[in-house]
Amino acid sequence: MDLLFNIQVWDSTIRLATPLLLACLAGLFSERSGIFDIGLEGKMLAAAFMSAAVAYTSGSVWVGLLAGIGASLALSLLHGLASITFRGNQLISGVAINFLAAGLTVVVAQSWFAQGGRTPQLAGAARFEQIELPFASAVADVPFIGPIYADLISGHTILVYFALLCVPATWWLLYRTRFGLRLRAVGENPAAVDTAGVSVIGLRFSAVMICGVLCGIAGAYLATGLQAGFTKDMTAGRGYIALAALIFAKWRPWYALSATILFGYLQAIALRPDLIESSFGFEIQGQLLDALPFIMTVVILAGFVGKAIPPRAGGEPYVKER
Repeated sequence: MDLLFNIQVWDSTIRLATPLLLACLAGLFSERSGIFDIGLEGKMLAAAFMSAAVAYTSGSVWVGLLAGIGASLALSLLHGLASITFRGNQLISGVAINFLAAGLTVVVAQSWFAQGGRTPQLAGAARFEQIELPFASAVADVPFIGPIYADLISGHTILVYFALLCVPATWWLLYRTRFGLRLRAVGENPAAVDTAGVSVIGLRFSAVMICGVLCGIAGAYLATGLQAGFTKDMTAGRGYIALAALIFAKWRPWYALSATILFGYLQAIALRPDLIESSFGFEIQGQLLDALPFIMTVVILAGFVGKAIPPRAGGEPYVKER
């Protein structure tokens, strides 16, 4: 029970789930348009490095955020050209982006900063600071409500709140706008969309670019919000976990929030083995706790949580009929 109701664990859950949520929504836009994107990991990694490097150099975290988004957009454009324009294999393109980012970030970081493939530590205006919401201090001592509002809801960076707002915004955009209707349609039947006079290529490139922006924000959050600088392979498989969460969520925004919160919780409890021991009366090896999100990923991808049907045109390049 201590583990279930521990405010610190749930606070860590929200922080750790934020990059997963942003990456999951990024993949949702791309895959809803019919473009599978295995390269979420690489885009996040490139954005994390570029945001940390530019934030350290400029002294402004906002400039670093824009640089991170730019790096992710560049890789998204590369993926779009390979998958949409040249009709290449989408999975291979995504894997290539992951390899490219993994190697290039370390090489460039070593060349720029000579600190073993990492950036210097960020401080001050080069990092996103925690935000205290109104009346958080005033209600902190109120039983039950106070700790939830003051310690759990308040005290996060602006990117955490942005990620949470992205969930209803994504739902509204996909299900309440003409753009969303067309985007979902192009992932199911691009020929019908093309017959209606709507550009399939334009819609898919738009989705891929939105994916790049969200991955850029996710990577920037890792380096300038969750941590204080870039380290080698700091995404640590989060892009793949986000893809598993997307499948678990069946390509739906609100389900994506629930799925990423679950994965965030598994990562959070791995940081508190003492609470697990006090709650259940036995000790669990730290290596097993660290592996829980990846075990859950394998379970989801193996289909043990129910059948997930992707968009029918997903992974297939569109060839316009003459």
